[in-house]
Amino acid sequence: MSLYVDIKKRYKTFTLEVNFSNGDGTLAILGASGSGKSLTLKCIAGLETPDEGVIKSGDRTLFDSAAKINLAPRERNVGYLFQSYALFPHMTVWDNIAIAIRDRAADKTAVIKALLERYELTGLEKRYPAKLSGGQQQRVALARIFAYEPEILMLDEPFSALDSFLRENMQIELLRIIAEYNGDVVLVTHSRDEAYRICDKLLIMEDGFIRRGGGTKDVFADPGNVTAARVTGCKNISRIRRLSEHRLLAEDWGVELETDRKVEEHHTHIGVRAHDFSHTSSAANAIDVAVERVIEGPFEQTVLLSVRGGARENIWWICGRNEDVSGVDRVFLSGGDILLLTSGVVAPSRNVL
Repeated sequence: MSLYVDIKKRYKTFTLEVNFSNGDGTLAILGASGSGKSLTLKCIAGLETPDEGVIKSGDRTLFDSAAKINLAPRERNVGYLFQSYALFPHMTVWDNIAIAIRDRAADKTAVIKALLERYELTGLEKRYPAKLSGGQQQRVALARIFAYEPEILMLDEPFSALDSFLRENMQIELLRIIAEYNGDVVLVTHSRDEAYRICDKLLIMEDGFIRRGGGTKDVFADPGNVTAARVTGCKNISRIRRLSEHRLLAEDWGVELETDRKVEEHHTHIGVRAHDFSHTSSAANAIDVAVERVIEGPFEQTVLLSVRGGARENIWWICGRNEDVSGVDRVFLSGGDILLLTSGVVAPSRNVL
């Protein structure tokens, strides 16, 4: 199965304009709140109608504005897991699952029992959603989706309502479910960790547009533009002035740096991930700093560094919890850890994933 999306929808103060096609693999759409991620899913599911464009699932056309095709949501065969799970509050677990089967299964009872066992819901058949935990509600919602036998599985912030322990367990469970599923999977999230762990392909969205697309690990390793760098968690971004093919001035830090990759004329910024600084190994670039603040965490510490010489911006450095940073006056950075960025879009006009 393959998913093809090329749509535009205009709102009063916002325009959604996305184009991508996804073959095999699991796709994450990553972006801040309000970037258009959930609207994209709703257009695919038929809950929102684009102003123009085409949506296809394999050989089936779900929407085509020019051909005046707009299948109803129930005809699209899309499984949609909402943030709220959207269980029917007046129905038991059994009935919530049964309503999705309709008349396609010869033995509904056998199908429901199999789903209850698969999602560890046996014994909860007679409970109502209000009497279930968040994790149990999510498993019921997933069971209901797979009772429907969808061609496309869409997950809209599926872990946002769960605590950290349950969230990690459900991520592992979702990986198992995806491995057994033959259709398209699209995950919408604002969590870069979820996108990285679960999906092998990634789209970065901002203000209704796709800013970067590609393999998940490739996008994290080389975001290409400022938006993608920020969304994937890069805390240190500076404007630059190119000095030579492998040397630049980081203007917001007031330091010259050497890079392994070639600095091109279109590069306007650099990014450095907070974990990539070191104070113990002499890498190519040395930066004189002063420790401004240390924020301790359970497993690591975040250190805010000011660059000596009156730089505008602080540098974020994340290191081990037990490292002594009190006397640090210099940090080192490898030229291979410098991300070369543009301020524009780094994505082809058609994101083929």
